[in-house]
Amino acid sequence: MSQENISRTTVQGASRDVSPIRMMTSTAVCVALLAVSAYISFPLPFTPAMVTALTIVVNLVAFIMKPKQAVMTILIYLLLGVAGVPVFVGGTSGLIKIIGPTGGFNLGFLAAVAAMSAFRGDSHDFRRLVTAGICIGMPVIYICGCISMYAVNRIGVWATLVSAVFPFLIGDVLKVVVAAMLASRLYRYGIGK
Repeated sequence: MSQENISRTTVQGASRDVSPIRMMTSTAVCVALLAVSAYISFPLPFTPAMVTALTIVVNLVAFIMKPKQAVMTILIYLLLGVAGVPVFVGGTSGLIKIIGPTGGFNLGFLAAVAAMSAFRGDSHDFRRLVTAGICIGMPVIYICGCISMYAVNRIGVWATLVSAVFPFLIGDVLKVVVAAMLASRLYRYGIGK
């Protein structure tokens, strides 16, 4: 076997080894970003839900990862919070953040990232990312959040919409756009799938 063939075989073997390492690294970085962004939050006086930067990173995860990896990233984040690590909005943790009035938002992140990532496929088009976030991600997260808020707080449908959806619409559209812009930049540097 020539030196050139040995080098090519070594490089091919190394590139196969890098893929799982890159995947684990990007998952860990995104989990850390989810945790940090959850601390960037402030309450609204008329709802238990908070305005947070977390949704920017949730969208970003969906925009740069394949569905399976995106779901795994959100699942790890949720399991850390349930286990007591203060990674949820406002530096909170515990099972109550999953089964409480805002728990549906957290669980909605799982379904939303899978659906958004599947919808965008291999596309890195800015408009497709924004469409995925606004037309798929936001409705999925809102529906899950409304279900938990309605069930736990036992309030009417209108009151649920006022608490869980209406105050966040404009901000969430802006967050989708910011996440799509970040994903587009990351694609240029070879980050994202």
